[in-house]
Parts: sequence; C-alpha cells; structure tokens
Amino acid sequence: MATRFRKIRKKRGSRTCGGGSHKKRRGKGSKGGAGKAGGCKHKWSWVVKYAPDHFGRRGFKVPKAVKKEHEIINLGEIEEKLDKFLKEGIAKEEKGKLIVNLDNYKVLGEGEITKPLIIKASAFSASALEKIAKAGGEAIEG
Repeated sequence: MATRFRKIRKKRGSRTCGGGSHKKRRGKGSKGGAGKAGGCKHKWSWVVKYAPDHFGRRGFKVPKAVKKEHEIINLGEIEEKLDKFLKEGIAKEEKGKLIVNLDNYKVLGEGEITKPLIIKASAFSASALEKIAKAGGEAIEG
C-alpha cells in the first residue's frame, strides 16, 4: 500500500488517528483475551484462517483389543533355559521329545537349537520356523 494512503498518515492531527473512540486503543483492554482465548467464540475466524488444525484429533490409534503384544524370546534362550522350564512346568517330555509351552511369546530365530523341540507359541519368525524344522522339531502356532 502506498504511504500516502495509510490511515496513520491521513489521520495525523486528529484525536484518535482512525482508532474509533478514544477509549478503544487504550491499554490492553480491547484485545479480547490473551493467547488462544476466544478461539471458539469471538476469535473463531482467526482460528479458521491461521490455525485450522487447532481443534480435533489427528491420526489413528490401534485399539487394545486388536493389538497383539507378545513377549519375545530367542531360540538360543529356549535352549539355555530348558532345565528351568522343566522345573517350572513350562516344558515337559513326551515320547522322547520336549514340548515347550510358551503361550504369550513370539519366538525369534537368534541362536541355535540342537534338540528336537515341539514349541507352542503365539507367533514365530520365519528364521525360527526354519531352525526348529532343521533340528527335527515342530512349531505349533496358537
């Protein structure tokens, strides 16, 4: 805007310089609140123009009922903890094979197993399935 058309230049010398009543520009009394005050009311047009994402929610949250949370265990750990599992009743021996029941676990393929184990778990990684089959064992998902 050209300087000669600006209100401050045109209204110099008048009592209010184009600010309406002389009471209007005094102090901070006519701001309508501090910060985001009045965002749903008298400053709504400002929110719509300059902060359109201020209200509402964004994104997606997976419901707890759908989310499957597993504890994680590696094949090497299962091999190391077999004696402990037998004592605690997590593992038992049937027909020459050990059955390990890991209900809330996902079995990963880190480490090696030497014994043919039947492992029952919630989930298995591809490498774990491969190593269990290679050792002569079986993986039961469920």
